[in-house]
Amino acid sequence: RAQGLFALRPAPIQVLHQEFLGTSGAQYVDYIVTDKMTSPMNLQHLYTEAFMYMPNHFFSKGHAMQAEVKSPTYDYGMRITMTSIPQVQMPQQTHVLGTGTPQENRCLSSEDVGPTDVSFVFCNFNKFLKNNPETVQSWMNILRSVPDSLLCLLENPREGIPNLRAYIHDMARDRHDGDDLNSRIHFLPWEANPFDHQMRNQDFCNLVLDSHPYNGHTTAQDALYGGVPIVTRSDGDDMSSRVSTSANIVLGLEDLNAYAGVEEYERIAIKLGTDEDYYDKVRTKLIDSCVQKNPMHPYWDVPRYVRNFQSGLLIAWERYLDGTDVVYGSSGVKKKHIEIIEDATTRKGTYEDDLVRWNEMNEKMIQVKKSREQQRGRYGEL
Repeated sequence: RAQGLFALRPAPIQVLHQEFLGTSGAQYVDYIVTDKMTSPMNLQHLYTEAFMYMPNHFFSKGHAMQAEVKSPTYDYGMRITMTSIPQVQMPQQTHVLGTGTPQENRCLSSEDVGPTDVSFVFCNFNKFLKNNPETVQSWMNILRSVPDSLLCLLENPREGIPNLRAYIHDMARDRHDGDDLNSRIHFLPWEANPFDHQMRNQDFCNLVLDSHPYNGHTTAQDALYGGVPIVTRSDGDDMSSRVSTSANIVLGLEDLNAYAGVEEYERIAIKLGTDEDYYDKVRTKLIDSCVQKNPMHPYWDVPRYVRNFQSGLLIAWERYLDGTDVVYGSSGVKKKHIEIIEDATTRKGTYEDDLVRWNEMNEKMIQVKKSREQQRGRYGEL
């Protein structure tokens, strides 16, 4: 971590990249990898690092490249539970991944708790500690405005559930609807397999209500690649509060960014929860980006991301070698910002033929690594 080995300055150039989405506050970290929307230049005074601006979106995500990750589908599969399969006898219903709509699956809740016919399922799979009171209150306002809707959360941690329910009940004291709200909030158990958990997004979520002021980051990428749109507040200055804002812009979903704050956040969520045609249009556009080929959508294009990241590191290294990496000002010496500009080859994006070559190259690298490990093993025996 930046607070550990980095403090000893083991390298002449030190870069913070997704270790913590915010400034380290340290003089020994030279650059932070980000983008112009997540860390606009007018907020540079909040960082001790210089910016290394990535094009498109700074957050790396390998969903479109990993065979273990299932691409989202426009249609939902028919709902299946283990008890609906004659050969399988289970004491209770067990969900089968990739089946059912979020409304049918009800966040795995019992059908005798909450609305009989669920209209819409909001979700948030972040740790509870990411959500402040204002955010939770806004979620309750959204539930109140979308009849028969549910809020699906993750047991993260399970020990915090009684406290959250007690807070909601106390918050709703003046309106006397705490019991009703709590009956519409359900919790998924923790899933240790990250690929299975990612698949649960399409099964259990219609729309993510993003956390503020610390957005969902990895969880947000999982949801987006599950075809689940994200409504986010875009009125914060912290890097961690602007990640989903930047993502929605690259994905062409800027209408889901609440630049005016919490009231707009609620209005956008309520519209998506009550206007089926609008919601379907947004969801389809998101899934289009996930399954786009020839070229891949820039948001999900891993080879394109890698080439841009390599360019940034090379710029930092070359500037260091020729002594042009710093600026001198009244506040002292500081690294110059780096903006990575895509060349024509990178900008054209990645095509399926490129992926074949990419996979072949990766296979060769794996074989070289195995060969070196075997050589080290032989020498070790001597």
